[in-house]
Amino acid sequence: MSRSSPFQAAAEPAPSGGEGLGLTQLSGLLRRSWRWIVIPTALATIGAVAFVQVVSPRYTGEAKILLESREAPFTRSAQERGEQPQPIDEQAVASQVQVVMSRDLAREAIRRLSLAGNAEFDPNVAGIGPLQRALMMIGLAKNPMERPPEERMLETYFDRLTVFPAGKSRILTVEFRSKDPHLAAQAANTIAELYIASLDAAKTDTARYASTWLGGNIETLRTRVAEAESKVEVYRARNGLIATGGSNGQPLGAQQLGELSTQLSQARTAKADLAGRAKLIKEMIKDGRAFEIPDVANNEIIRRTVEQRITLRNQLALESRTLLPGHPRIKELTAQISDLDAQIKATAERVVRTLENDARIAEARVESLGAAVDAQRDVVSKGNSSEVQLRALEREAKVQREQLESYLSRYREASARDAESATPADARVVSRAITPETPSFPKKLPIVLLAAVLGLLFSVGGVIAHHLLRDPDGSGRRRRLESDADAPSAAPAVHSEPFAFPEASLAMTRAGAAPVRDVPSAIEPARASEPVVARSPARGTGATRVREAADSYDLDQLIARLGAGPGPAADAGRTVLVIETNPARRSGAGLAVSLGGTLAARASAVVLDLNGPACGEEEVGLTDLVAGEAAFLEVIQSIPGSRLHAIPRGFLDAAILLEEPQALAITLDALAQAYDWVVCRLGTPQTRIARDILAAAGPQMGTVVIASDRDPEDGDLVDLYTLAEASGAGQVLVAQDRAAASAAPLRPAFETDHADMPLRLSAA
Repeated sequence: MSRSSPFQAAAEPAPSGGEGLGLTQLSGLLRRSWRWIVIPTALATIGAVAFVQVVSPRYTGEAKILLESREAPFTRSAQERGEQPQPIDEQAVASQVQVVMSRDLAREAIRRLSLAGNAEFDPNVAGIGPLQRALMMIGLAKNPMERPPEERMLETYFDRLTVFPAGKSRILTVEFRSKDPHLAAQAANTIAELYIASLDAAKTDTARYASTWLGGNIETLRTRVAEAESKVEVYRARNGLIATGGSNGQPLGAQQLGELSTQLSQARTAKADLAGRAKLIKEMIKDGRAFEIPDVANNEIIRRTVEQRITLRNQLALESRTLLPGHPRIKELTAQISDLDAQIKATAERVVRTLENDARIAEARVESLGAAVDAQRDVVSKGNSSEVQLRALEREAKVQREQLESYLSRYREASARDAESATPADARVVSRAITPETPSFPKKLPIVLLAAVLGLLFSVGGVIAHHLLRDPDGSGRRRRLESDADAPSAAPAVHSEPFAFPEASLAMTRAGAAPVRDVPSAIEPARASEPVVARSPARGTGATRVREAADSYDLDQLIARLGAGPGPAADAGRTVLVIETNPARRSGAGLAVSLGGTLAARASAVVLDLNGPACGEEEVGLTDLVAGEAAFLEVIQSIPGSRLHAIPRGFLDAAILLEEPQALAITLDALAQAYDWVVCRLGTPQTRIARDILAAAGPQMGTVVIASDRDPEDGDLVDLYTLAEASGAGQVLVAQDRAAASAAPLRPAFETDHADMPLRLSAA
């Protein structure tokens, strides 16, 4: 949504002229009521000065405590040394703050500091007042002296004590306030020491309680462990579950069963080995390789027989070279070799028979061991049911023994921590309080300044509220103005000029000469006889608003002056720049809109806003047109109820008009070709950007009209007039509205002979 522009104000219903309080009215109201502002502010300042001088100063002692784990490693158990200490979080710090502010620690601090009898902390030490005595008599109050002194001072003590963590750190700040600076520092240090002592005592009490409790339970556990172990041994002996004391601790029957099972496995292995060897030897004998059998080859007799056989075979081979197979020598050698082979075969058969005998023996051993294993298995199975109960008794005894050992270990650790100062507290003082030299209350300068500022603000607010409550809609002020206008005046009648051009007075002011006051007027005002009446415009259509705005000025004379100015180029309209320096009128529309509306009734006219409020993001205006982001048809708007067209400033900043001076000149020329009158509005001329826009747009302007109600000799008006002349405009006019012209005393006007100033009238 865009902010309202002067063109939108001309088309919308006008608000009531007396609603609210403008800045100009506000400044005038504050100037008129300066006594009601200065006097209360001075009284508040004087009261604050008196307060800071009379009130008793209070001093603050500050001590800081760091929360950290300070337990040494040698005082912790092996399990605790392997664990990381728990960090101190924000909840733990907040809990320690409450510990410092506990009532028990407060009572001890009150006794340690000897606050009993101190009038600052025990107001009843001077006696009980009559009002309190009367309340005690009727039963509405209790006698405070019946309570202990520490209880009476707890409320004041906690009111003076402040404990808070320093930011998000683990540091506690202990502050104590008192009228005595030494007591403030001593109290802060004492509270910190008592807090650390309470943590140390809590640790010691915990360790002492643990050692006492463990010592009382260890003896009971020892008795229970002895009874459990005795039950285990008695049950084992009664059921024959005697353990051999080995590493596995199995019963004797189970161990015997295991040994028999091992022997049975070995016997079966030996039997299989012997049977396999006998079978292999038989196959080798069948194949005629008996002498390759290891048991046969290792026999000494067989070794000599094999050697003889080899010798005979060599001789047979030698004789076979010369003798035939039927020769007696060949037959003899063959028979000897056959005898030797028979001997080797017989020896191998004896080995086979030996292995078979050993295999039968192993088989018999396997059968006997299998029977023994079966018998032992029956024995073990019968003892399993008893072992279940035995294991249950052993588990119970083991649990009791482990618990006893754990208690003994913890008892030794608790006994080591039971001694005084065996484990330090988990806090230490990092900053002790020192005696403060400057009081913390009252802060004289800040209090005085605050009282002065508050007095000023309340005074200004009271003046404004009184004005708004007395005359909220301005109707009373308007009635007073009307009555003043209707009342006869003792002074001679002064005719107000409906429209004035004070440029001649401005020119003489710049030259240093006083304006001429005794020259007769060169032009009689067209409506000098008509009185100027302050009218409250009614709400109506846009056209009505334009006409009501025009009532503040004599636009006919202004239009005549505009028409008498330098002529425009061929087939081009006149270009006028209206500089509005006056604050917004009751009608909400300035001279530019009023002039544009009047001109639109006679010819085509358009009003441009050069530096007004910006449009919304979805709207476009003059700056967007100059920047090339919008077209003429997009930026030209029609005011409802009027023939006047308007172009708002645009969404882009007004500085784009200075960055694109050529585009601005082209835009103005194009509008001058399309319209008979192009009225440009320039507001807030005191700003730098407004003056730069005036210098940039001045060469394209036929006339520059300065709408100002100031005195013609005003320095700002003179500077603005000079700047308008220097911009290169065709002519420069200064206009006052009727209200300003009627309020100022009439000055004589005069004509000048200069060609560049054909008609110049005094502004007042």
